[in-house]
Amino acid sequence: MTMSRADLARLDADDPLAARRADFALPDGVIYLDGNSLGALPRATGRRLAEVVGHEWGEGLIRSWNQAGWIDLGVRVATKIGHLIGAAAGEVAVADSTSINLYKLLAAAIGLRPGRRTVLTEEGNFPTDIYIAEGLLGQLGPDYRLRRVPAARIGAAVDDDTAVVMLTHVNYLTGAMHDATALTRAAQARGALMLWDLSHSAGALPVDLGAAGADLAVGCGYKYLNGGPGAPAWLYVAARHHAGFRQPLSGWLGHAEPFAFEDGYRPAPGIARAICGTPPILSLAALECGVDTFAGMDMGALRAKSMRMGDLFIALVEDACAGQGLTLASPREATRRGSQVSFRHGQGYAAMQALIARGVIGDFREPDVMRFGFAPLYLRYVDLWDAAEALREVLVSRAYDRLEHRQRAAVT
Repeated sequence: MTMSRADLARLDADDPLAARRADFALPDGVIYLDGNSLGALPRATGRRLAEVVGHEWGEGLIRSWNQAGWIDLGVRVATKIGHLIGAAAGEVAVADSTSINLYKLLAAAIGLRPGRRTVLTEEGNFPTDIYIAEGLLGQLGPDYRLRRVPAARIGAAVDDDTAVVMLTHVNYLTGAMHDATALTRAAQARGALMLWDLSHSAGALPVDLGAAGADLAVGCGYKYLNGGPGAPAWLYVAARHHAGFRQPLSGWLGHAEPFAFEDGYRPAPGIARAICGTPPILSLAALECGVDTFAGMDMGALRAKSMRMGDLFIALVEDACAGQGLTLASPREATRRGSQVSFRHGQGYAAMQALIARGVIGDFREPDVMRFGFAPLYLRYVDLWDAAEALREVLVSRAYDRLEHRQRAAVT
């Protein structure tokens, strides 16, 4: 590796996004490389939550549904997320979790394609997406099936029985990224709908669902969108499908007139029919602060920094840790990678715990993958150098052999 730490410091000095780091409350002595799992805390979030709790809830009480605009908060946050993912007005709703939203969309997609009984996905898709599909299809009956094929075969595997193709845009394990436009067109050419999980994409790289022609999408709020642990998720339904969209969780806020309290259900017009229950105001307020960290952001510049960071980190780690048993698990080409880099190591779990003990936070995924995420809003180039050096120390010293690093925690 020909670059020095001083070279990386000069990249930081010239970084057009460097000032964005001040928007986050990052602890001293920590290099945070896990924004792909939980985003850092925006400084504005604590102040906003104090206002919501102390003033809007504490003083306004139930009046704040109207006076503080709580009832419209989800729509406001959805509009802001829509700007980040290339959605038109009224195509995004913020609600529930990614898993629940995926259930809604899969059920609706099958309803939009009567006579088709297959959900197609890739081998190694994010497990909860698989589980939700299995659960739904099991409820629908034995004629319905989930078909899994290698990622490279997805386009060719779509057939006349495929109701929906369900894919995660950026693979959670390796960071490998699909060509959203090409696969959307391949699915639609055979009459299937295309459903994207953008949990590892939204806020990390430019997304344009409208240009790709996507039908449906889901995503979470707690990764790159910095909405906080367990933040509400969101879903996207292209406007052309709204009239026929029937989701199975017909809750009161998805009713055409929620406060009419009618005995029977009438779906609301447009994306509002995707809502089910009462919005979680505290969580929504935190999510809005996270989404607001992207205000005025040139997503092209963010993507350029992300790709450069990934390339540099691969080179730094492979140089510093040569001969230490690491194998690159992510695509080497930046254009085929999301905003993370993964390495395989036989002692990956313990090595990651030893690294975290040194203040470099990434995470581990079975069976042997060490994941490092790059959130360009708050990550510095020098952090890459320091992280690679810390990883070298862990591997050379065999710190992963220590008992405290081998003991499995509930969350890896």
